[in-house]
Amino acid sequence: MRNTTGTGTDENIRTASGTYRRKAVLLASFAAAGALLLSACGGGDDGGPGAKSAGTEAARDTSDSMELALKSGTAQQNKAPENTGDWANPPGKPATKPVQRKWVQLSAGRAGALDPVVVNGSGLTLYRFDKDTASPSRSNCNGACATTWPPVLVDPGGKIFVQGVARSQVGVITRDDGTHQVTIGGWPVYRFSKDTKPGDTNGQGVGGTWFGVQPDGSKSGRPAGQEDPTDTDDARQAPATSAILFDDANFSDNGPAQGIAGKGCQNVARPKVTSSISLDGSAKIWSGPGCTGASKVINGDVADLATIGFDNRISSVKFG
Repeated sequence: MRNTTGTGTDENIRTASGTYRRKAVLLASFAAAGALLLSACGGGDDGGPGAKSAGTEAARDTSDSMELALKSGTAQQNKAPENTGDWANPPGKPATKPVQRKWVQLSAGRAGALDPVVVNGSGLTLYRFDKDTASPSRSNCNGACATTWPPVLVDPGGKIFVQGVARSQVGVITRDDGTHQVTIGGWPVYRFSKDTKPGDTNGQGVGGTWFGVQPDGSKSGRPAGQEDPTDTDDARQAPATSAILFDDANFSDNGPAQGIAGKGCQNVARPKVTSSISLDGSAKIWSGPGCTGASKVINGDVADLATIGFDNRISSVKFG
């Protein structure tokens, strides 16, 4: 849902259609390809998925000519005005209808037994819906469904604050009613109307289709040993057979490290201390011993496991 403004503090994105109207001749080839274009800025960013500025990136945008900024940190750290954004629907007040906000916050946190799970700026649990699709991103919750499960909506030109959620996982789609919904890992995200305070997870497992959403878009709180059916092998590299697990982020030599190798499920000698992992190929990391609990497929090195909600959580690794 990823160019900096003239001040260099925000990065904005535009769909090809919105930019084409302003620069039809110069950018015609990009519009024909349907590519996302970035507004002009100093600094030489090419506008690709890795484009960055001072602590801010733009969110992937599949909506029409929408611009918004994706900023690191919480709304409070970014000095968002009171009674705005997620704070306009504070704890204790049920969410009763979809409302598009000037800003939303996505924070990796814990709610009840869900750990990790993404919460909003008021600490309320966010959910995903199995009947939606992530590729392409599309919501199938409308009408009465969207009253019970208000989608997380953001204004064009608004802000998304991220804490413990990788920027590359965040996106925005246009819903059938023209509003703009936030996505994580391609999955549209929602509140639940019966959650009224931080820690509530009343929507978990409802209808067998609603689940808390993890920072990478996968389901939170699956039974031990149950894999996420949306976690496919399609994007995996060749299987790894060994890995080095570092206690500190960024593969730092200042802290301890440990090796792990073999085929199939391997328990970590010192569980729940790893902050970065280096491996050649793909593997599946698990929060519990014997490849149980929450899991995540990784492809190659991960310099900071906090970005995928797995800091100090690895207890076992599955190779091959």
